[in-house]
Amino acid sequence: MKGLEPFRRRLDVIDDEVARLLGERFQICREVAVYKSENEISMMQPGRVEEVRARYLARGAEADLPAAFVADLFDLLIAATCRVEDELMDRLAADRASAAADERVES
Repeated sequence: MKGLEPFRRRLDVIDDEVARLLGERFQICREVAVYKSENEISMMQPGRVEEVRARYLARGAEADLPAAFVADLFDLLIAATCRVEDELMDRLAADRASAAADERVES
């Protein structure tokens, strides 16, 4: 098994970086959700999703990745980040509504 160890170490480094980058991507999506919420912008932006999907597929092809894998990965990533954005925007809207109701009661 010693012969596999250098490969495994390289894969571990890449896996760590993938996890870090995904965490960063999700954090940016949370920031986007706050911005959208504050500016009353719809969570779903279909044009943007299609633009990013096309870029994702092109980059996957450039990296010689199987197209079905890249498409599935993108769909999973977008579904998860959209869910995070949607849940956060719902929570922020509920907080605003609650604060507005409290303000009316105090008046």
